[in-house]
Amino acid sequence: MAFLIKTIQFLAALFIMVGIHELGHLLFAKLFKMRVKSYMIGFPPKLFKFKWGETEYSLGSIPLGGAVQIAGMVDEALDMDHLQHNPQPWEFRSKPAWQRLITILGGIAFNLASGILIWIGVTYKMGYTYLPKDEVNKYGIMPNSIGAEMGFKRGDRIIQINGKDFEDFNDLLSPNLLLRSHNSYTIHRAGKLCTLSISEKSIENVSALQKGLWIRPIYPCVIGTVRPDSHAAQAGFIAGDQILTLAGQPTLDIDELHQVVQASIGRSVEATYLRAGIEMATQVEVGPQGLGIQLAPLKYKQLHYSLLASIPVGLSKAFALIQVQALTIWKLITGKISIKKSLSGPIGIAQNFGDEFIGSRFWTLIAYLSIAMSVVNLLPIPALDGGHALCIIYEALSGRKPSARFLQGIQKLGMIFILLLTIYVFSNDIRKLL
Repeated sequence: MAFLIKTIQFLAALFIMVGIHELGHLLFAKLFKMRVKSYMIGFPPKLFKFKWGETEYSLGSIPLGGAVQIAGMVDEALDMDHLQHNPQPWEFRSKPAWQRLITILGGIAFNLASGILIWIGVTYKMGYTYLPKDEVNKYGIMPNSIGAEMGFKRGDRIIQINGKDFEDFNDLLSPNLLLRSHNSYTIHRAGKLCTLSISEKSIENVSALQKGLWIRPIYPCVIGTVRPDSHAAQAGFIAGDQILTLAGQPTLDIDELHQVVQASIGRSVEATYLRAGIEMATQVEVGPQGLGIQLAPLKYKQLHYSLLASIPVGLSKAFALIQVQALTIWKLITGKISIKKSLSGPIGIAQNFGDEFIGSRFWTLIAYLSIAMSVVNLLPIPALDGGHALCIIYEALSGRKPSARFLQGIQKLGMIFILLLTIYVFSNDIRKLL
């Protein structure tokens, strides 16, 4: 059931993003009086279709893209019949270069605008919740294996990023930060300040991690509630106690407590704990359901925004993501980060959708993916919108129109490249899963 929910969310997200992208092409084409033959979300075979005016609207069974076929344009359909007659006033090729350029970039513009609008809406509706620096630094951070390779140690308190103060724990995890050269963290460790330099190669390992955080706040074992009939209540625990050791093992973090509890089921063990600054000890029995306590949550900060205040927040998130995408693509092209470790396809993307539907997470992912889609489509690769746009810009600057044979040739090359890339990312996703 969880797999089905995740799959449905992913397919719905694709439907929305592709539909919006192709709608941008469609509306600008019709605005400039171009004849649009078809508007399709997905690829054939078609599940259903209908015709409205001159345009056929359809839904394909392969939900990995879409297309708008505009009369007089050399596109992925490779329809060359229009070359047998002179340009007609309603054809793409007969329109001024600026109209053709806007039509080509319409899909990118719609994806970008929809991503920004969604982020503004989510910000207005949900606000923003984050873990403040001071809350994290009460106990410090806990690195996983990748965080340890980067040089972090348990209990580190991060004071500055690149010599500057910060407030939001998420700033420490920003891909925008890891993708840049010469990054450093100022850390309070063992009573001393030290500087930890981070290699730009670190983003490869973080990308390969797929799930989890490479560093996270230590979650202290401070009791929030005690079940009245539990073993913890019988041992004298009350809310506010911090468990320091259990069965002789330190329990600074929630994971350590869970491990000791699992290993101690059915036994009576000694526990030391802190109450009002005084260290105390007691015997507690560990039952099949654990101790019968619930730990106090970390203290997050919640910000709320008016609709007007949500606009700059949405814009800043969009621009930050554009920077991340641009930096990632540049690092991939220049070989500074590994394609094998960093590149994900549809399967990898689908893993980001949860096993249950949470509206804010679903729409945030759509906003993220829509903006990423707009950046990728802007690349000057034949068969992508950026490739078409580059040909039109060349024509406008040089005064010479590329031949139909040339356009057809590069379109074929672009489609072969995209097909090979699709096969590669699918195989890369499967490799990561296995």
